[in-house]
Amino acid sequence: MGLDQAAAYLTDHFGSGVSSVEPIGEGDWSRAYALTVDGRELVARFGAHLDDFQKDRLAALWEGPDLPIPQVEQIVEAPGGWCCLSKRLRGEFLDELPGDEMAAALPSLFATLDTMRAVDLSATTGYGGWGGDGQGFHPSWRAYLSDRRDGPSGERLTGWREALVSSPTGIRPFNEVAEVLDQLIPFCPEERHVIHSDLLHLNVLVDGPRVSAVLDWGCSLYGDFLYDLAWLAFCSPWFPAWSAIDWHAEGARHLADIGVPVPDYAERMRAYELHIGLDGMRYNAFRCRHDVLASVAAQTLAVARG
Repeated sequence: MGLDQAAAYLTDHFGSGVSSVEPIGEGDWSRAYALTVDGRELVARFGAHLDDFQKDRLAALWEGPDLPIPQVEQIVEAPGGWCCLSKRLRGEFLDELPGDEMAAALPSLFATLDTMRAVDLSATTGYGGWGGDGQGFHPSWRAYLSDRRDGPSGERLTGWREALVSSPTGIRPFNEVAEVLDQLIPFCPEERHVIHSDLLHLNVLVDGPRVSAVLDWGCSLYGDFLYDLAWLAFCSPWFPAWSAIDWHAEGARHLADIGVPVPDYAERMRAYELHIGLDGMRYNAFRCRHDVLASVAAQTLAVARG
């Protein structure tokens, strides 16, 4: 939905109090617009997948001082799918921080991960990806890590394997990494915590040294809390400004300082980086982003062979 169409829809739906509609973000699954409604700053996101917005609404129940999540006010049908209206939180994108500011934000980022680890999930079941009802799709964490299908329902990435086979990268790196991952899965505990699983891609805002918003819970999982740390470690080579940050060492130091035991830390981190790399290969093959696919495959192979 383009700007003019979005502005017209929002005015029709929310009335004459709508003003200052402007684009503020666009991903592969949704497009976001800032707006003011009767003087209140809000964000309207348009997308085809209702579950993503329902997950945002459920995630907002976990909101707290160290886990700022915008409250979802409405989810309504819109042309081509759905519109999710939520409170606007402000800040700079974590992805765009220079190295010194990223280092200054680490304590707040770790506090956010600590708060996520403590979220009460007793009202839900399952592991791996979860839906708009809050229930996970897999019977165990290891079952999720072992799953090589398109996804819980297969509707988004259908055809990824054929696209990967026919790509310049081919299927061989994927298969090599998958074999190494299978050897590491026994080290991965059946823990069940909230995982954001997409802390980059403009999904975290910071205000000074503090996290000011954690956005877009569509990729969220239930499982081992180390997965989010592995996400940051795996993705760090694409952020040269962060080259001085050793995510493995910083994460281990923080967990030791707060007294959280992490048996098999190295094996778990390596397993999750490989799993994240496999997902990246699947996704970029599906999107036919061959340059990104080749880069992700090379990074994942380096972890697998390291």
